[in-house]
This record gives sequence, C-alpha cells and structure tokens, in this order.
Amino acid sequence: MNRVVVIGGGFGGLLAVRGLRGADVDVTLVDRQNFHLFQPLAYQVATGALSSVEIATPLRQILRRQRNARVLLAEATGFDLDARTVHLGKLANGEELRSLEYDTLVVAGGSAYSYFGHDEWAEFAPELKSLEGALDLRSRILLAFEAAEVELDPAAREAWLTFVVVGGGPTGVEMAGQIGELARDTLRRDYRVADTRKARVLLVEATDRLLGTFPESLSRRAEKSLTSLGVTPMLSTTVVGVEEGAVELQAGDGEISSVPAHTAVWAAGVNASPLARLLADASGGETDRAGRIVIEPDLTLPGHQKVLVVGDMAAIRDQPLPGVAPVAMQQGRHVARSIRSGANTPFRYRDKGNVATIGRSRAVADIKGVHFSGFPAWVLWLGLHLFYLIGFQNRLIVLTRWTFSYFTRGRNARVIHRVPR
Repeated sequence: MNRVVVIGGGFGGLLAVRGLRGADVDVTLVDRQNFHLFQPLAYQVATGALSSVEIATPLRQILRRQRNARVLLAEATGFDLDARTVHLGKLANGEELRSLEYDTLVVAGGSAYSYFGHDEWAEFAPELKSLEGALDLRSRILLAFEAAEVELDPAAREAWLTFVVVGGGPTGVEMAGQIGELARDTLRRDYRVADTRKARVLLVEATDRLLGTFPESLSRRAEKSLTSLGVTPMLSTTVVGVEEGAVELQAGDGEISSVPAHTAVWAAGVNASPLARLLADASGGETDRAGRIVIEPDLTLPGHQKVLVVGDMAAIRDQPLPGVAPVAMQQGRHVARSIRSGANTPFRYRDKGNVATIGRSRAVADIKGVHFSGFPAWVLWLGLHLFYLIGFQNRLIVLTRWTFSYFTRGRNARVIHRVPR
C-alpha cells in the first residue's frame, strides 16, 4: 500500500488528505499543532468578533471518519530523500527524534510574515498568520483601550489610542477596518473617560495604493471606505523601526517620523516555511527571494517525482501565483488526484476572483473582471468564507455571531485572556 506522508495541516495539506479519502493509500498527516486554522478570519479573533474555537478545528475531528488517515502531532525537522524518510522532532510524548518512512511525500508547510530582517520587531508588532498571534493582538488591542481609560495624561492617552497596521493588502485592510469599527461603534458607550471615537488607526503601505492585487478603481473605493471608518491610509510609507511605545515611519521623500503608539499589527511581507530551505538542502534545489522552493509545473520537486510541494512555500517554475488560500486548496486537491491516478500532471490555477472586506456592509470584489463594492460585495465575502469554513457547527455558530453582530453592532469575544506586557 502506498504510504503517503503529508506535512502541514493548513489548506493545502488538509485538502490533499481529504482528497485521498477512500483511496488505497495509508495517509499520515504531520503537524506541530493539533488544529486546522481558518487563517482568513484570524483578524476577527484579534478584534473580538469571533472566538478562537470558531475558526480552529481539531485535525482529528476533521479526519475521524477517514479510516485511511491518521494524525501525528510532531514537527518535521529534516528530510532524507534518498532513503524516503522524514525526520520528526518535538513529538507529543517528548521524543525528539524519529524517522517516518514514505512512498509519496506532500509538503505543505505554509508561510509566515516577514519582518524584513528585523525579527526583533515581532515582540512589539505581532502577526496575523497564527492563532497565537491573533489572541496576542486581541489582548493588546483591548488592553490599549483599558489603559486609555485610566491614563491621566492626554498625550499618553492619545498614544494608547493610536493603532498602526503595517501592510495594505487584504489582511491589513480588513484589520484596520475592524479596529476602526471597534473604536467608533462597538466600544463608544463602554468607557467613561476615554473617548474611543478619537482613536487613530494608521494603515501603512509601502506602495502607492492599497490592495495592490485588485483593480485600481477598487483600491480607491477601499481607501474611501476606510477613511469613513476613521482609518488613515499612509501610502508610499515604510516602517523603519518598531519599539515599545513607538513606530518609526519613513515617507516617500525620505523624511522619518516617530509615531507614539503602543499597539502595532504586522501584515506585510511573507516568508516561506523553513521547510522549504530544508527541502532545498536535501535535494540540491533552489529557493526564491521569499524563501519558497522552486518546483516543477506538476508540483513535484525537481528530480524527485514522489515529493510534491504545495501552498505558500512553493514557487512553480515560470508560473507566478499569489500566496492565497484558494491556490493552496486547489493544489491540495490536485496532488490528491495525482496520487490516486499515479500520474503527475501540470497544475493550472483557476482564478475565481478577489474579495476583501473593509467593515460592516463594506467590501470590494473583482470576480472575473466584474468589479463591485459595498453591500453586495460584503454579502459575497460572507458567503464565501462560510462555505470554506471547516465544519457545519462552526459555520452555524459563525453565521449566528455575524447576524447578531450586524443587528446589535456587538462583539462578544472581548476577553483579555492574558496581559502581554
């Protein structure tokens, strides 16, 4: 029986495993976390709109009815491609080294945000690629409002009520809009001293427009919607320093300024999982500037037809693709079909369009050349995310929360579970 090992329980890895349901294979899914995170909604956890359990589903629960699949809680630490083994560490029982043999290997390690060589900034500006980062940010954001309530100095209170979001892509736009809504709508009656409506939300983007992968007309509409929520887009501006209580910005003309702010959110730049480098070292392959390993059009590792790479850590030769969930999902399904048939075929991405939400009844959409915004785009965004969310129970709970939030403008998941500072 074909022993298939899948590394990573994200969109690509999970869809590959589920695509092998009923096949005559033995599948082992390896992940260092025991859950699948629906990362596109992580920012809603960070802003109190959803609870973490509503976007994170245990992998064993997802695969409990798939008899040919098992889950192994461990971390891949290396590859021996000649011996067809994966080296594992940090197993749940404390074991630090184990070898796992395979006949076919699928690697879907994903990616993380890049701090452009300044990893020390992560301490002061958490990212939104992980559940831990989302929960950390939720505590920081809510704590900032609490600090503003007890702060006696007006200038210091203003610093607590200043939020800097780095990155003008979909995640940054969505996060900035949610913080704006939180401050101007949800919390405005909750505090007696601090006026949350005076909160400043700065959205920093290095290029000359937001949502660079969208048509320019939709970028302008998104910028207009954000401005109406109190968000200040800072285009052609880069971050040159992040420290406790301040963010340093450099404008397009080279002028550097320091913004007093205790809360920063990082949503800019992406680096591939370190697994890409490990695979490149094991195979003699190459990686690109983002650390992604270069693979063949059929998603195989050059020189290794039984090793397939999918998702954000893969760069298909001569076929540039965006680092978005639909790409990983389609690739996961593709490798499952290849394993079932025993033949590797070229992958072709079917671009179904782009949708980004900005706030309540505000969104922009580009669907096969048709551009629209506002309430219709927002409803489409809701429907797509509900459709792809894992588990009927989670879909029902999230739909209920969104409905309740729409009519009451409330956010119930506003618990500060830890004090990060």
